[in-house]
Amino acid sequence: MRRVYVPLEELLPSSQKSVFKLTMLAAKRAMQISEGAKLLIDRVGEKAIDNAVHEILEKKIRVK
Repeated sequence: MRRVYVPLEELLPSSQKSVFKLTMLAAKRAMQISEGAKLLIDRVGEKAIDNAVHEILEKKIRVK
């Protein structure tokens, strides 16, 4: 499956403009997806991290 480039600038608003928080958010959500959590978007790719990043991009999840 082909990877889609997602600009960092589009993801940062969901993490209070913190790269560290964005990384933690994506990693935590990818872990949840890999453990069987329901996707909040249509499946984007086979890898959990790709799906997690697209959930962040579509503003389905964000840092509190």
